[in-house]
Amino acid sequence: MATTNDLKNGMTLDIEGQLWTVVEFQHVKPGKGPAFVRTKLKQVMTGKVVDKTFNAGVKVEIAILEKREMNFLYKEGDDFVFMDNVNFDQMTISEATVGDAANYMLENTEAIVAIHEGNPLYIDLPASVPLKITYTEPGLQGDRSSGGTKPATVETGIQIQVPLFIKQDEIVLVDTRDGSYQGRAN
Repeated sequence: MATTNDLKNGMTLDIEGQLWTVVEFQHVKPGKGPAFVRTKLKQVMTGKVVDKTFNAGVKVEIAILEKREMNFLYKEGDDFVFMDNVNFDQMTISEATVGDAANYMLENTEAIVAIHEGNPLYIDLPASVPLKITYTEPGLQGDRSSGGTKPATVETGIQIQVPLFIKQDEIVLVDTRDGSYQGRAN
């Protein structure tokens, strides 16, 4: 347990059985009336963001999240199997928990898995990952009607937009947050 005065960005709270991450907070001391804390909270499971106000000094329950560095091994049916990099334990994580991260994961991809009371909550990937272009049309010189980009399919199966000069079998960096092209991988 902690008080609202102890809140920090990134802290995870357990409010009425649901886990919320503090996105931002502000202590407010109005000229008249008691002080309060205005927060923006993001639900861990759904990503829903809400504004919530607490009276200053109110006790809140802090959820202890364990973040482990893990390696994605393989996909088994609808589940993903990860291995802990420290103790080599394997953990099976459902497709629903992995979510959109599956679009950017190849075997042996490093990821951070957030675990609460033994249950995996979500997966954090690096900001960008190198992926090989498996198919793209050749770009035509002078073709600028599409803003200088063309669709390309990467080895995980998703389609991204790349500049016209990118060719098939090149390795590019893809942003794991929005799927955008970041540049060529060295």
